[in-house]
Amino acid sequence: MKLVKAIVRPNKVDEVKDALAACNVGGMTVTEVRGHGRQRGHSAVYRGREYEVSLLPKMKIEAVVPDEMVEGVIDAIMSAARIGDGRVFVIPVEESLNIRTGERDVV
Repeated sequence: MKLVKAIVRPNKVDEVKDALAACNVGGMTVTEVRGHGRQRGHSAVYRGREYEVSLLPKMKIEAVVPDEMVEGVIDAIMSAARIGDGRVFVIPVEESLNIRTGERDVV
């Protein structure tokens, strides 16, 4: 199993969610986050004063998928969020536990 994390622009969340649903991803977690990449933020004006916005709003989408689905999930995320910026991370998952039933999924 792998944990696939994608950091995308907020306006791309629905497209990525739909793309993951088309890949039969059973569940996902979406979190509002702030950060920056190479762009390092931008200047903005509020009530006549200029200030730096260094941490931009982003969305983090996380899904645990079987090893054989990883490439399809990555391709779906990349095509859905192509216009814009972001990152995709793939992290190995050693074990998964269901809190209600105590069932364990071991790799």
